[in-house]
Amino acid sequence: MVQEDGGKIQAMNAFTSSDTDLAPTALAPRMLAMGLQAKTASALMASAPAAIKSKALTTLAGLLRQHQASLQSANQLDLDRAARAGLAGPMLDRLKLGAKDLETVALGCEQLAAMADVIGEITGMKQQPSGIRVGQMRVPIGVFGMIYESRPNVTIEAASLAIKSGNACILRGGSEAIESNKALAALVQQALAEAGLPAQAVQLVGTTDREAVGLLITMPEYVDVIIPRGGKGLIERISRDARVPVIKHLDGNCHVYVDDPCDIAMAVNIADNAKTQKYSPCNAAESLLVARGVADAFLPLIGALYAAKGVEMRCDDACAQILRSQLAKDSTANIVPALEQDWYAEYLAPVISIKLVEGVEEAIAHINRYSSHHTDAILTRDHVHAQRFLREVDSASVMVNASTRFADGFEFGLGAEIGISTDKFHARGPVGIEGLTSLKYVVLGQGEVRG
Repeated sequence: MVQEDGGKIQAMNAFTSSDTDLAPTALAPRMLAMGLQAKTASALMASAPAAIKSKALTTLAGLLRQHQASLQSANQLDLDRAARAGLAGPMLDRLKLGAKDLETVALGCEQLAAMADVIGEITGMKQQPSGIRVGQMRVPIGVFGMIYESRPNVTIEAASLAIKSGNACILRGGSEAIESNKALAALVQQALAEAGLPAQAVQLVGTTDREAVGLLITMPEYVDVIIPRGGKGLIERISRDARVPVIKHLDGNCHVYVDDPCDIAMAVNIADNAKTQKYSPCNAAESLLVARGVADAFLPLIGALYAAKGVEMRCDDACAQILRSQLAKDSTANIVPALEQDWYAEYLAPVISIKLVEGVEEAIAHINRYSSHHTDAILTRDHVHAQRFLREVDSASVMVNASTRFADGFEFGLGAEIGISTDKFHARGPVGIEGLTSLKYVVLGQGEVRG
């Protein structure tokens, strides 16, 4: 499946447009061919100069703008099919590839192109008593597999990060976005080829057969890491069945803790933004903890805001009593008793759990017990409380006086992200370029031998 042409490797697609559904006996060889092509391409990507990778990214940005109409036509096929299948409104919104979405991913490609290239960077070089100098060099991981649902813009986000980090990748999007993803992946391969890079550095699995996922996650000879991005069921399946390391997070039960003392007006603004700016992302707040000393001042204000926006408040007895007494005349207030499972819940909807705590110590204990270790924030005027929260809360991102909605690769200055990791090994938090790299030791000597 790989041909030599003038010293350059040009790989043919393992899947063609007619391969949306393959017989089981044909699927395994196709996936192995993709793995071989990706592994071959990864060696060329690892040695590609920064200027060439940047050229591929800026070319891709131009192609996305140039082919906006045809991309939206392909996307409409997916939208029409999804509507006929009865897909709900929020899911259709995720699937839609509008002009603004295309411009956003095009700008993301250009921003990545402008960022410094970390590949080959040597850090920590130290002279040893033996005379050798020892340091570490940043290198690409090699080949990553990306398995994701719904949002076709992820195809470009993953591809652009693969290019910038000098990796190859195999992408498997959701069946609901198959036409959109095929159209986008074709432009990625065109951009790679025009820049003189192997087109098969980015490949899309062009079949909707779920068995392709099972094959992709069990090819350690070709794939170095798997990154799932989707619902909890998908990620649990990948984590259970993969024979390749996985970078993942299962869910996002993010907390906002309102401390005593705090700036009440600021706390109301942040707690509102963290919950209601957008309900569906994994960094939206799902649980609100309130210190007893500020509850009477804070809860009626945030309760009125939540009520006006149709947010259901699932409260413990103490919080419910304060809210009901203060919002008794507000017919829009939806206050219901919280159950034990509410403290664990990721709602991704206009619902939030609210609990009264004595102070920072109880808040930290509650978060470490019920949190999904994604993102948690403290709103406080007390520096000691803030520092304790930062040290003791066991989450990938921990914040002081800021909305949990900032837990994002772009907002963290990473240029883009391929996902969020709540794992503790290799990558944690938003996974950007450096999360798709590894470090190897380099040793520089002048003839030293060990005695």
